[in-house]
Parts: sequence; C-alpha cells; structure tokens
Amino acid sequence: MHKYPNIAKDMVIETPEQLWVSDITYIKTLQGNCYLNLITDAYSRKIVGYAIQDNMEAESMIKAYKKAIAGREHKQIQTIHHSDRGLQYCSKEYVSLSVNNGFRISMTENGDPYENALAERMNRTLKEEFGLGEILKTKEIAYKMVEEAVFLYNNLRPHCSLNYQTPQQVHKKIPDKFLLYQGTN
Repeated sequence: MHKYPNIAKDMVIETPEQLWVSDITYIKTLQGNCYLNLITDAYSRKIVGYAIQDNMEAESMIKAYKKAIAGREHKQIQTIHHSDRGLQYCSKEYVSLSVNNGFRISMTENGDPYENALAERMNRTLKEEFGLGEILKTKEIAYKMVEEAVFLYNNLRPHCSLNYQTPQQVHKKIPDKFLLYQGTN
C-alpha cells in the first residue's frame, strides 16, 4: 500500500488526458448508501470513468478506471492519475492498472481536500445540479440517475471556464501548441 507524492500540485494543465482526478462520494437511498467513483479529466472537466456500487471496495474503483482507460482518445499524452490516499487507490490492483497503462501516479499528501479540489467539486456538482444529493428511493434509481447525470454533464452542460463549451466538446481537441510541442502534428 505505497503512498505516492503529489506531482499534480501547481501543475499547468494544457491538454485533455494530461491529468485525471478521482474521488469517491456516497449517494443516499432508502435502501442504504451507494458509492460513486468518478474519474474526471482536469483540462476538459469531462467525466471519463465512473462506477457506482453499494460498497467501497477497490473492485468498483477499478471498474471506473478501466472504463476511463478504454475510452481514452489521446493515447499519445502522458497521463497522471491523481487521487486521495484511500486504500482503494493504493491497492495492488489499482496501482498495477496505472503502471501497466503507462500512467504516472499522484496522491494527496496530507488528506487536505484542496489537494484534490476538482474531484471534490465534481462530487458536489453532480449532487447539487443533478439531484444525487437527495435521498433516493432505491439503489436502482441511483444507478440510473448517475448514468443520466454523467451523460448530461459531459454532453449538454456548458462551462464558463470552458468558454461555454461542454466537457465533451473540449475533450476532443488537443491544443495546436501542444501537438507541435510534442512532435505529434
């Protein structure tokens, strides 16, 4: 259960898939809590991977991570995966997924939520804007609402910080200066 340093601190994000941030939040239902793991691209704000389960085991986090990896659009970009130091993110299986896919690993250093602020913000956005902060009737409803919220957030919700484009619109584009710099143009 190795803890990794915070290499994302003070990083300048210039392109999609340069930095992914991840966090877990709970969703209350009358049948008990569900746990939502989100992986968000720091540049485009796109939710690139997610999984919802009725437990916080590493298997759910791995499912979200595999979904994000499978959906990568810019494989030439060196990706950093940043999270808190939860046991799920430190597990052998989760770390192996990063290493086997050439990702660098970054973690918060002292449990300060500001070191993973974008991931924390994503949790709040989905809860406040898409009704996931309410007590839902069933876990099945929670699963369906998460799927719908992620779709709506990625494809229809414009962001002021993205020049009123959606995360999906921004995620598709790599800035020209970055392509030239990387020699991939």
